[in-house]
Amino acid sequence: MALKTLPFSRAEYSRRLEKTRAAMANAGLDLLFVTDPSNQAWLTGYDGWSFYVHQGVLVPLEGDPIWWGRYMDSVGANRTCWMEPNHVHGYADHFVQSTEHHPMQDLAGHIKALGAEGKRIGVEMENYYYSAKAHAVLVEELPGATFCDATAMVNWQRLVKSGEEVAFIRKAAQITDKVITTAIEKAEPGLRKNDLVAEIYHAGITGVDDIWGDYPAIVPLTPSGLDATAAHLTWNGDPMKAGEATFFELSGCYRRYHAPLSRTVYLGKPPQEMLDAEAAQLEGIAAGLEAAKAGNRTCDIANAFMDVLAKHGIERSGRMGYPIGLSYPPDWGERTASIRTEDTTVLEPGMTFHFMPALWMDSWGLETTETMLITENGAAEPLCSVDRKMFVKP
Repeated sequence: MALKTLPFSRAEYSRRLEKTRAAMANAGLDLLFVTDPSNQAWLTGYDGWSFYVHQGVLVPLEGDPIWWGRYMDSVGANRTCWMEPNHVHGYADHFVQSTEHHPMQDLAGHIKALGAEGKRIGVEMENYYYSAKAHAVLVEELPGATFCDATAMVNWQRLVKSGEEVAFIRKAAQITDKVITTAIEKAEPGLRKNDLVAEIYHAGITGVDDIWGDYPAIVPLTPSGLDATAAHLTWNGDPMKAGEATFFELSGCYRRYHAPLSRTVYLGKPPQEMLDAEAAQLEGIAAGLEAAKAGNRTCDIANAFMDVLAKHGIERSGRMGYPIGLSYPPDWGERTASIRTEDTTVLEPGMTFHFMPALWMDSWGLETTETMLITENGAAEPLCSVDRKMFVKP
Protein backbone atom coordinates (compact mmCIF):
# COMPACT_ATOMS: atom_id res chain seq x y z
CA MET A 1 0.00 0.00 0.00
CA ALA A 2 1.28 3.48 -0.89
CA LEU A 3 2.31 5.80 1.92
CA LYS A 4 -0.46 7.99 3.30
CA THR A 5 -0.22 11.78 3.36
CA LEU A 6 -1.97 12.95 6.52
CA PRO A 7 -3.32 16.50 6.76
CA PHE A 8 -1.83 16.93 10.25
CA SER A 9 1.24 15.82 12.14
CA ARG A 10 1.14 12.78 14.38
CA ALA A 11 1.86 15.11 17.30
CA GLU A 12 -1.34 16.98 16.48
CA TYR A 13 -3.40 13.79 16.51
CA SER A 14 -1.76 12.77 19.80
CA ARG A 15 -2.71 16.14 21.29
CA ARG A 16 -6.34 15.63 20.29
CA LEU A 17 -6.46 12.11 21.68
CA GLU A 18 -4.91 13.24 24.96
CA LYS A 19 -7.50 16.00 25.36
CA THR A 20 -10.34 13.60 24.62
CA ARG A 21 -9.10 11.02 27.09
CA ALA A 22 -8.81 13.64 29.80
CA ALA A 23 -12.48 14.51 29.21
CA MET A 24 -13.39 10.81 29.29
CA ALA A 25 -11.59 10.29 32.57
CA ASN A 26 -13.27 13.33 34.05
CA ALA A 27 -16.67 11.88 33.07
CA GLY A 28 -15.79 8.43 34.40
CA LEU A 29 -15.91 6.72 31.01
CA ASP A 30 -14.00 3.58 30.09
CA LEU A 31 -14.79 3.75 26.38
CA LEU A 32 -16.13 6.40 24.00
CA PHE A 33 -18.00 5.67 20.76
CA VAL A 34 -17.85 8.67 18.41
CA THR A 35 -20.25 8.81 15.45
CA ASP A 36 -20.10 12.47 14.38
CA PRO A 37 -18.01 12.41 11.16
CA SER A 38 -16.37 15.70 12.13
CA ASN A 39 -15.24 14.19 15.42
CA GLN A 40 -14.10 11.02 13.64
CA ALA A 41 -11.98 13.07 11.25
CA TRP A 42 -10.60 15.25 14.05
CA LEU A 43 -9.47 12.20 16.02
CA THR A 44 -8.32 9.86 13.26
CA GLY A 45 -8.14 11.74 9.94
CA TYR A 46 -10.92 9.65 8.36
CA ASP A 47 -12.35 11.49 5.36
CA GLY A 48 -15.02 9.91 3.18
CA TRP A 49 -18.64 10.35 2.11
CA SER A 50 -19.87 7.32 4.01
CA PHE A 51 -21.77 8.85 6.92
CA TYR A 52 -25.08 7.63 5.46
CA VAL A 53 -24.29 4.22 6.96
CA HIS A 54 -23.35 3.40 10.53
CA GLN A 55 -19.71 4.07 11.34
CA GLY A 56 -17.69 5.50 14.18
CA VAL A 57 -14.54 5.55 16.27
CA LEU A 58 -13.98 3.62 19.49
CA VAL A 59 -11.71 5.50 21.88
CA PRO A 60 -10.39 3.45 24.81
CA LEU A 61 -8.44 5.02 27.65
CA GLU A 62 -5.26 3.33 26.41
CA GLY A 63 -3.97 2.32 23.00
CA ASP A 64 -4.84 3.65 19.57
CA PRO A 65 -8.48 4.36 18.66
CA ILE A 66 -10.36 2.01 16.36
CA TRP A 67 -12.20 3.15 13.25
CA TRP A 68 -15.25 0.97 12.57
CA GLY A 69 -17.60 1.05 9.59
CA ARG A 70 -18.78 -0.66 6.44
CA TYR A 71 -16.15 -2.98 4.97
CA MET A 72 -15.96 -1.14 1.63
CA ASP A 73 -15.31 2.07 3.58
CA SER A 74 -12.58 0.47 5.66
CA VAL A 75 -10.43 0.71 2.53
CA GLY A 76 -10.86 4.49 2.65
CA ALA A 77 -10.17 4.47 6.37
CA ASN A 78 -6.86 2.75 5.74
CA ARG A 79 -6.07 5.46 3.19
CA THR A 80 -6.94 8.41 5.47
CA CYS A 81 -6.59 7.37 9.14
CA TRP A 82 -3.27 7.62 10.95
CA MET A 83 -3.75 4.28 12.75
CA GLU A 84 -2.36 0.95 11.54
CA PRO A 85 -4.70 -1.42 9.63
CA ASN A 86 -5.30 -3.59 12.69
CA HIS A 87 -7.13 -0.61 14.17
CA VAL A 88 -9.56 -0.38 11.24
CA HIS A 89 -12.52 -2.79 11.24
CA GLY A 90 -15.18 -3.22 8.58
CA TYR A 91 -18.54 -5.01 8.81
CA ALA A 92 -20.07 -7.10 6.04
CA ASP A 93 -22.63 -5.75 3.61
CA HIS A 94 -25.44 -7.96 4.90
CA PHE A 95 -25.67 -5.51 7.83
CA VAL A 96 -26.36 -2.55 5.53
CA GLN A 97 -29.98 -1.32 5.53
CA SER A 98 -31.20 -4.75 6.58
CA THR A 99 -34.34 -5.63 8.52
CA GLU A 100 -32.71 -8.87 9.74
CA HIS A 101 -29.36 -7.58 10.97
CA HIS A 102 -27.99 -4.34 12.38
CA PRO A 103 -24.42 -2.99 12.27
CA MET A 104 -24.49 -2.39 16.02
CA GLN A 105 -24.51 -6.17 16.46
CA ASP A 106 -21.10 -6.21 14.82
CA LEU A 107 -19.88 -3.22 16.86
CA ALA A 108 -20.92 -4.97 20.07
CA GLY A 109 -18.58 -7.81 19.16
CA HIS A 110 -15.64 -5.40 18.90
CA ILE A 111 -16.56 -3.82 22.24
CA LYS A 112 -16.58 -7.26 23.82
CA ALA A 113 -13.18 -7.97 22.28
CA LEU A 114 -11.91 -4.88 24.10
CA GLY A 115 -13.25 -6.29 27.36
CA ALA A 116 -15.61 -3.35 27.73
CA GLU A 117 -18.99 -5.16 27.69
CA GLY A 118 -19.47 -4.39 31.38
CA LYS A 119 -17.90 -0.92 31.35
CA ARG A 120 -19.12 2.69 31.20
CA ILE A 121 -19.47 3.58 27.53
CA GLY A 122 -20.07 7.11 26.26
CA VAL A 123 -22.21 7.65 23.16
CA GLU A 124 -23.25 10.82 21.31
CA MET A 125 -26.99 10.71 22.04
CA GLU A 126 -27.82 14.09 20.46
CA ASN A 127 -26.18 13.55 17.12
CA TYR A 128 -27.37 13.42 13.52
CA TYR A 129 -25.57 10.13 12.90
CA TYR A 130 -26.53 8.00 15.92
CA SER A 131 -30.07 6.73 15.50
CA ALA A 132 -32.56 5.62 18.12
CA LYS A 133 -32.50 2.13 16.59
CA ALA A 134 -28.70 2.02 16.76
CA HIS A 135 -28.76 2.85 20.46
CA ALA A 136 -31.52 0.33 21.19
CA VAL A 137 -29.63 -2.48 19.46
CA LEU A 138 -26.36 -1.62 21.19
CA VAL A 139 -28.05 -1.60 24.59
CA GLU A 140 -29.70 -4.95 23.82
CA GLU A 141 -26.38 -6.48 22.70
CA LEU A 142 -24.46 -5.20 25.74
CA PRO A 143 -26.84 -5.57 28.72
CA GLY A 144 -24.00 -5.36 31.24
CA ALA A 145 -22.69 -2.04 29.97
CA THR A 146 -23.63 1.36 31.39
CA PHE A 147 -24.31 3.81 28.57
CA CYS A 148 -23.65 7.49 29.28
CA ASP A 149 -24.53 10.52 27.21
CA ALA A 150 -21.28 11.91 25.84
CA THR A 151 -22.88 14.35 23.41
CA ALA A 152 -20.41 17.06 22.31
CA MET A 153 -17.61 15.70 24.51
CA VAL A 154 -15.24 15.67 21.54
CA ASN A 155 -16.77 18.85 20.10
CA TRP A 156 -15.74 20.80 23.19
CA GLN A 157 -12.15 19.58 22.82
CA ARG A 158 -12.16 21.08 19.33
CA LEU A 159 -13.09 24.57 20.52
CA VAL A 160 -9.54 25.95 20.81
CA LYS A 161 -7.76 25.45 17.49
CA SER A 162 -4.11 24.49 17.14
CA GLY A 163 -1.76 26.47 14.94
CA GLU A 164 -2.06 23.77 12.28
CA GLU A 165 -5.84 24.12 12.29
CA VAL A 166 -5.79 27.92 12.15
CA ALA A 167 -3.54 27.69 9.09
CA PHE A 168 -6.20 25.57 7.35
CA ILE A 169 -8.99 27.99 8.33
CA ARG A 170 -6.98 30.88 6.90
CA LYS A 171 -6.73 28.97 3.62
CA ALA A 172 -10.48 28.33 3.68
CA ALA A 173 -10.98 32.08 4.23
CA GLN A 174 -9.09 32.84 1.02
CA ILE A 175 -11.52 30.60 -0.87
CA THR A 176 -14.43 32.26 0.96
CA ASP A 177 -13.25 35.67 -0.26
CA LYS A 178 -13.27 34.29 -3.80
CA VAL A 179 -16.76 32.76 -3.65
CA ILE A 180 -18.32 35.83 -2.00
CA THR A 181 -16.63 38.16 -4.49
CA THR A 182 -17.83 35.95 -7.34
CA ALA A 183 -21.42 36.09 -6.07
CA ILE A 184 -21.31 39.89 -5.73
CA GLU A 185 -19.73 40.48 -9.13
CA LYS A 186 -22.03 38.10 -11.03
CA ALA A 187 -25.32 39.16 -9.40
CA GLU A 188 -27.50 41.15 -11.78
CA PRO A 189 -31.14 41.42 -12.83
CA GLY A 190 -32.20 38.59 -15.14
CA LEU A 191 -29.52 36.13 -14.01
CA ARG A 192 -31.10 32.83 -13.00
CA LYS A 193 -30.27 32.01 -9.41
CA ASN A 194 -29.18 28.46 -10.24
CA ASP A 195 -26.72 29.83 -12.79
CA LEU A 196 -25.28 32.12 -10.11
CA VAL A 197 -24.96 29.20 -7.71
CA ALA A 198 -23.13 27.24 -10.42
CA GLU A 199 -20.59 30.07 -10.58
CA ILE A 200 -20.29 30.02 -6.77
CA TYR A 201 -19.65 26.27 -6.74
CA HIS A 202 -17.07 26.59 -9.51
CA ALA A 203 -15.21 29.31 -7.62
CA GLY A 204 -15.25 27.33 -4.41
CA ILE A 205 -14.07 24.03 -5.82
CA THR A 206 -11.33 25.50 -8.04
CA GLY A 207 -10.01 27.32 -4.98
CA VAL A 208 -7.19 29.87 -4.93
CA ASP A 209 -3.80 29.07 -6.50
CA ASP A 210 -2.65 25.81 -4.89
CA ILE A 211 -5.36 25.99 -2.18
CA TRP A 212 -7.83 23.52 -3.64
CA GLY A 213 -11.49 23.70 -2.68
CA ASP A 214 -13.43 20.99 -0.87
CA TYR A 215 -17.22 20.74 -0.66
CA PRO A 216 -18.64 22.93 2.15
CA ALA A 217 -20.81 21.42 4.87
CA ILE A 218 -23.73 23.70 3.94
CA VAL A 219 -24.90 24.43 0.40
CA PRO A 220 -25.00 28.05 -0.83
CA LEU A 221 -27.73 30.05 0.91
CA THR A 222 -28.75 32.72 -1.59
CA PRO A 223 -32.35 33.92 -1.01
CA SER A 224 -33.69 37.11 -2.59
CA GLY A 225 -36.54 39.50 -1.81
CA LEU A 226 -39.14 38.08 0.55
CA ASP A 227 -37.25 34.78 0.60
CA ALA A 228 -34.40 36.67 2.29
CA THR A 229 -36.64 37.27 5.31
CA ALA A 230 -35.96 33.61 6.12
CA ALA A 231 -32.59 32.39 7.33
CA HIS A 232 -31.96 29.13 5.53
CA LEU A 233 -33.46 29.06 2.04
CA THR A 234 -31.26 27.95 -0.83
CA TRP A 235 -31.99 28.80 -4.50
CA ASN A 236 -34.34 28.20 -7.40
CA GLY A 237 -34.38 28.90 -11.13
CA ASP A 238 -35.97 32.36 -10.92
CA PRO A 239 -34.15 35.34 -12.38
CA MET A 240 -32.76 37.95 -10.01
CA LYS A 241 -34.80 41.17 -9.94
CA ALA A 242 -34.16 44.88 -9.55
CA GLY A 243 -35.44 46.26 -6.28
CA GLU A 244 -34.49 43.18 -4.25
CA ALA A 245 -31.80 42.31 -1.75
CA THR A 246 -30.04 38.94 -1.89
CA PHE A 247 -27.85 37.70 0.90
CA PHE A 248 -25.10 35.18 0.33
CA GLU A 249 -24.10 32.92 3.22
CA LEU A 250 -21.18 30.93 1.87
CA SER A 251 -17.96 29.30 2.94
CA GLY A 252 -14.82 28.15 1.31
CA CYS A 253 -13.62 24.77 2.51
CA TYR A 254 -10.08 23.46 2.68
CA ARG A 255 -9.49 19.92 3.96
CA ARG A 256 -12.88 20.09 5.71
CA TYR A 257 -12.10 23.41 7.47
CA HIS A 258 -14.47 26.33 6.94
CA ALA A 259 -14.54 30.12 7.20
CA PRO A 260 -18.18 31.20 6.64
CA LEU A 261 -19.05 34.72 5.53
CA SER A 262 -22.24 36.55 4.59
CA ARG A 263 -22.67 39.63 2.45
CA THR A 264 -25.78 41.24 0.97
CA VAL A 265 -26.28 42.65 -2.53
CA TYR A 266 -29.07 45.09 -3.39
CA LEU A 267 -29.97 45.48 -7.07
CA GLY A 268 -31.21 49.05 -7.36
CA LYS A 269 -31.76 51.68 -4.68
CA PRO A 270 -32.22 50.27 -1.17
CA PRO A 271 -35.03 51.63 1.03
CA GLN A 272 -33.91 54.05 3.72
CA GLU A 273 -34.94 51.70 6.53
CA MET A 274 -32.53 49.12 5.18
CA LEU A 275 -29.70 51.64 4.96
CA ASP A 276 -30.38 52.72 8.53
CA ALA A 277 -30.38 49.11 9.67
CA GLU A 278 -27.11 48.51 7.85
CA ALA A 279 -25.46 51.41 9.68
CA ALA A 280 -26.62 50.01 13.02
CA GLN A 281 -25.55 46.49 12.08
CA LEU A 282 -22.05 47.56 11.07
CA GLU A 283 -21.62 49.61 14.25
CA GLY A 284 -22.78 46.60 16.25
CA ILE A 285 -20.40 44.22 14.49
CA ALA A 286 -17.48 46.54 15.24
CA ALA A 287 -18.52 46.62 18.89
CA GLY A 288 -18.86 42.83 18.96
CA LEU A 289 -15.41 42.30 17.46
CA GLU A 290 -13.93 44.65 20.05
CA ALA A 291 -15.63 42.69 22.84
CA ALA A 292 -14.36 39.38 21.42
CA LYS A 293 -11.20 39.36 23.53
CA ALA A 294 -9.53 36.52 25.39
CA GLY A 295 -10.87 36.46 28.94
CA ASN A 296 -14.25 37.89 27.98
CA ARG A 297 -17.27 35.66 27.40
CA THR A 298 -19.36 34.82 24.36
CA CYS A 299 -22.26 36.74 25.93
CA ASP A 300 -20.09 39.87 26.01
CA ILE A 301 -19.95 39.77 22.20
CA ALA A 302 -23.72 39.36 21.98
CA ASN A 303 -24.41 42.10 24.50
CA ALA A 304 -22.09 44.54 22.76
CA PHE A 305 -23.98 44.02 19.51
CA MET A 306 -27.41 44.14 21.11
CA ASP A 307 -26.61 47.35 22.99
CA VAL A 308 -25.92 49.08 19.68
CA LEU A 309 -29.12 47.76 18.12
CA ALA A 310 -31.13 48.95 21.14
CA LYS A 311 -29.62 52.40 20.78
CA HIS A 312 -30.91 52.48 17.19
CA GLY A 313 -34.33 51.13 18.16
CA ILE A 314 -33.94 47.78 16.38
CA GLU A 315 -35.28 44.63 18.00
CA ARG A 316 -33.52 41.32 17.56
CA SER A 317 -33.48 38.01 19.43
CA GLY A 318 -31.67 34.70 19.15
CA ARG A 319 -28.03 33.73 18.96
CA MET A 320 -25.50 35.62 16.90
CA GLY A 321 -22.86 33.04 16.12
CA TYR A 322 -21.12 29.77 16.86
CA PRO A 323 -17.69 28.11 16.67
CA ILE A 324 -16.50 26.84 13.31
CA GLY A 325 -13.69 24.66 12.05
CA LEU A 326 -13.68 21.09 10.74
CA SER A 327 -17.14 19.98 9.63
CA TYR A 328 -19.19 17.66 7.45
CA PRO A 329 -22.81 18.08 6.30
CA PRO A 330 -25.29 19.17 7.38
CA ASP A 331 -23.67 21.92 9.47
CA TRP A 332 -20.39 23.84 9.62
CA GLY A 333 -20.95 24.85 13.25
CA GLU A 334 -19.35 22.87 16.06
CA ARG A 335 -22.51 22.78 18.24
CA THR A 336 -20.90 23.89 21.52
CA ALA A 337 -20.67 27.52 22.63
CA SER A 338 -22.99 30.16 21.20
CA ILE A 339 -22.71 33.91 20.82
CA ARG A 340 -25.86 34.82 22.73
CA THR A 341 -26.75 36.79 25.80
CA GLU A 342 -27.09 33.79 28.13
CA ASP A 343 -23.91 31.91 27.12
CA THR A 344 -20.96 32.46 29.47
CA THR A 345 -18.24 30.46 27.67
CA VAL A 346 -14.90 32.16 28.34
CA LEU A 347 -13.02 33.17 25.21
CA GLU A 348 -9.52 31.76 24.69
CA PRO A 349 -6.89 32.46 22.05
CA GLY A 350 -7.30 30.06 19.14
CA MET A 351 -11.09 29.91 19.21
CA THR A 352 -12.74 30.64 15.85
CA PHE A 353 -16.34 31.81 15.50
CA HIS A 354 -18.78 32.74 12.79
CA PHE A 355 -20.04 36.05 14.23
CA MET A 356 -23.45 36.06 12.58
CA PRO A 357 -25.68 38.99 13.70
CA ALA A 358 -28.02 38.92 10.70
CA LEU A 359 -31.24 40.94 10.51
CA TRP A 360 -34.34 39.34 9.03
CA MET A 361 -37.18 41.83 8.74
CA ASP A 362 -40.71 41.69 7.35
CA SER A 363 -39.78 42.52 3.75
CA TRP A 364 -36.02 42.06 3.49
CA GLY A 365 -33.02 40.29 4.99
CA LEU A 366 -29.59 41.76 5.70
CA GLU A 367 -26.72 39.39 6.43
CA THR A 368 -23.28 40.79 7.16
CA THR A 369 -21.06 38.43 9.13
CA GLU A 370 -17.44 37.62 9.94
CA THR A 371 -15.39 34.55 10.71
CA MET A 372 -13.13 35.69 13.54
CA LEU A 373 -10.15 34.37 15.47
CA ILE A 374 -9.74 35.08 19.18
CA THR A 375 -6.19 36.37 19.56
CA GLU A 376 -3.67 36.55 22.40
CA ASN A 377 -4.18 40.29 22.80
CA GLY A 378 -6.83 42.72 21.69
CA ALA A 379 -9.94 42.40 19.58
CA ALA A 380 -10.79 39.38 17.45
CA GLU A 381 -9.22 39.11 14.00
CA PRO A 382 -11.60 38.81 11.03
CA LEU A 383 -10.15 36.16 8.73
CA CYS A 384 -11.83 37.19 5.47
CA SER A 385 -11.08 40.38 3.57
CA VAL A 386 -14.28 41.24 1.66
CA ASP A 387 -15.46 44.77 2.51
CA ARG A 388 -17.89 44.79 5.42
CA LYS A 389 -20.90 46.50 3.86
CA MET A 390 -24.04 46.00 1.81
CA PHE A 391 -23.12 46.02 -1.87
CA VAL A 392 -25.43 48.23 -3.93
CA LYS A 393 -25.57 47.63 -7.68
CA PRO A 394 -27.68 50.20 -9.57
